[in-house]
Amino acid sequence: MRRRVVITGLGTVTPLGNSAPDTWEGICAGRSGIGRITKFDSTRFKTKIAGELKNFDPLNFVSKKELRHMDDFIIYALAAAEMAVADAGLVVGQGSGGANGDRVGVIIGSAIGGLATVENGTETILKEGPGRVSPFLIPAVLPNLGAGHVSIRFGAKGPIGCPVAACAAGTCAIGDAARIIREGDADVMIAGGAEAAITPLALGGFNAMRALSMNNDYPERASRPFDRDRDGFVISEGGGLVILEEMSRALDRGARIYAEVSGYGCTSDAFHMAAPPPGGEGAVRCMQAALRDAGMNPAHVDYINAHGTATVANDRYETEAIKTVFGEHAGTLAVSSTKSMTGHLLGAAGGIEAIIAAMALYEGLLPPTINLDHPDEQCDLDYVPHRPRKKNIQAALSNTFGFGGVNAVLALKKFEGTNG
Repeated sequence: MRRRVVITGLGTVTPLGNSAPDTWEGICAGRSGIGRITKFDSTRFKTKIAGELKNFDPLNFVSKKELRHMDDFIIYALAAAEMAVADAGLVVGQGSGGANGDRVGVIIGSAIGGLATVENGTETILKEGPGRVSPFLIPAVLPNLGAGHVSIRFGAKGPIGCPVAACAAGTCAIGDAARIIREGDADVMIAGGAEAAITPLALGGFNAMRALSMNNDYPERASRPFDRDRDGFVISEGGGLVILEEMSRALDRGARIYAEVSGYGCTSDAFHMAAPPPGGEGAVRCMQAALRDAGMNPAHVDYINAHGTATVANDRYETEAIKTVFGEHAGTLAVSSTKSMTGHLLGAAGGIEAIIAAMALYEGLLPPTINLDHPDEQCDLDYVPHRPRKKNIQAALSNTFGFGGVNAVLALKKFEGTNG
């Protein structure tokens, strides 16, 4: 019998807030987390805005010594993990009610890893020579060290991994983790994504690709998915992790269950390193795969948290893909891009957006797409413009698509069993 997987804990650090409740409150308020870049001098860059964390104190989660040896993406992973574990009431390897550490795993994706550490290390070599490079540089750079540090902190000795799958990394992490539990190789997984790529090199690189919004005068209005005046995505930072748990175990301990992870799809466009194929053909197959894995009829889906980056091609082709998958039902389901508020957290986006989709199911609230003032004529679905909407949602998809042609989609269901 196929084991069922549920979400019992949430942890986030995002431009909207330094916890899952604060982030969700920002979503419900339709508030933008975008502002002027303060992490470095952006004067010479075309883009001067980003979704930075605000009032985040890393010393709440790591010591001063650890702070010197870790890249920010690792700290964001640890912060989100601490909050998710606490939210789930999870104890690893302690007492009769604790989870056996051998049966607890960690999968945390990241698109880029420790880019700021790479830049700082390069500057050190050029100015002071190779003898001044820190011995902690490589462990701070490697994308899998977010998962590594979380595993060490909680004594999680089960499966470990780090999908480096561009902007689909966080979704791939949750999907892979759910499959591990489903197949019986773990009972609990800490999964999601973390990213800290608001750096000069990332900004310069994305500007060279003409991928970023340059609406510098109005940062809060810059992220405009599905709007005719959109001019690119807004880069953001943070982390989003969930506690996934085998359902009977969660019920036995009386855990609160936010949603069930019922399906996962992952496909490749095999088309282009950055652009989606016309009609979003790869996204079509990916959504269909997630629905098939969930045993879910397309007509049962009430809500899609779209990838919705506010780039012209992505928004149009994702809209076309949804129409292909859902047919006439596409006109009645709700679709929103919460990147309009959070910006694009790259490899952490899938973790954050899966959490938002889970909360939408749990709270019965459709998150809005803000800044949708003049919808693109080719983007004509119900994007829940400007304000959230109450609705008893039964099933949702969370879409993420990334460079290299990777597509990843999670299918979530409202949990109808006994809940804590």
